[in-house]
Amino acid sequence: MSLIEVKHLRKEYPGVVPLKDVNATVEEGEVISIIGPSGTGKSTLIRCLNRLETPTSGQILIDGVDMCASDVDLPKIRQKMGMVFQNYALFNHKLVVENLMMAPMDLLGMSKQEAYDQALDLLKLVGLKDKALSWPHELSGGQRQRVAIARGLAMKPKILLFDEPTSALDPQMVSEVLSVITNLAEQGLTMLVVTHEMRFARDASTRVFYMDQGELWESGTPKQIFENPQRKETRDFIFRVRNWNWEIHSIDYDYHAMMSSLQAFCARQFLGRHITLACQLALDEITSTILVPLAKKHSVEDPNIIYGLSAGEGSEEADLLVDMQKLAESGISEHEIMTSFDDISKMILENIVVRDYVDEDGVLHLVIG
Repeated sequence: MSLIEVKHLRKEYPGVVPLKDVNATVEEGEVISIIGPSGTGKSTLIRCLNRLETPTSGQILIDGVDMCASDVDLPKIRQKMGMVFQNYALFNHKLVVENLMMAPMDLLGMSKQEAYDQALDLLKLVGLKDKALSWPHELSGGQRQRVAIARGLAMKPKILLFDEPTSALDPQMVSEVLSVITNLAEQGLTMLVVTHEMRFARDASTRVFYMDQGELWESGTPKQIFENPQRKETRDFIFRVRNWNWEIHSIDYDYHAMMSSLQAFCARQFLGRHITLACQLALDEITSTILVPLAKKHSVEDPNIIYGLSAGEGSEEADLLVDMQKLAESGISEHEIMTSFDDISKMILENIVVRDYVDEDGVLHLVIG
């Protein structure tokens, strides 16, 4: 018998159905990463598993007990599952150690000393024993999320559920939280993790669930999902998360949104500081110094500049594609574009561009490193 069995799970809200017909099994000791586009029911599935959301129909069996049955002892079954939320959900009016002591004392009948000793052990596990007597607001976002993970372990659960545990964190804090989760995975704890961190999904999971349109469309080992996905939708999603794309359709484009999106992609791909800065510099020079000013000069309101950036995780090089077909159609020659680089722009790009070429479609490729 599987530790978790989900049978024909459906969840409806007025006007929307986030879960249509989900079927899955999870064995004890498995680490399941749940990936997929936004709005496809991943978080709803996690919240249904411990009945934070009540399913419309279907079954959720935990150790053979149906969580959806009318006579189920819900508090007792929930004790088998810890939950880590996106936004930490710590009690700000209690010390860090007190956040970990409450549930074991109230629900497991631990003495205050037992709960305190266990809390210190768990804080040590996540590298925060020295923060036991701190207040949550005194911690960084990454530290608060590690406290939340320790609290999730305080009830000695068989299953630990994570709902996008790094989505509220700055890029530099993501790795410290993923490191803790990876260590837990190595200890054999059964975990289900809704995540957009593909490196974690690939390296720490025993299986990966790909969800789309409210259903579990594909399940397999990380190697199967990332290297040989069976469905077109899975292949398209994996391609998107490995590539960054941006289009500029106005000379009054949102510079800050573009740069923020690029930085987030570089963080997800675990690109180093050097290559991340080089990509940002290249994008800034090409856009702000050359292409957009040329579009203004020629009164092109929609320059339709299309960027694509691809880089393998941890890579020291990135391939930046610059599609300028609309500018060319507006009468701006390649010669005019190339001669628009001033001495400073040339110097910047010469220091960060390893090589460049124009492909048969007229798209400029810059290999940045």
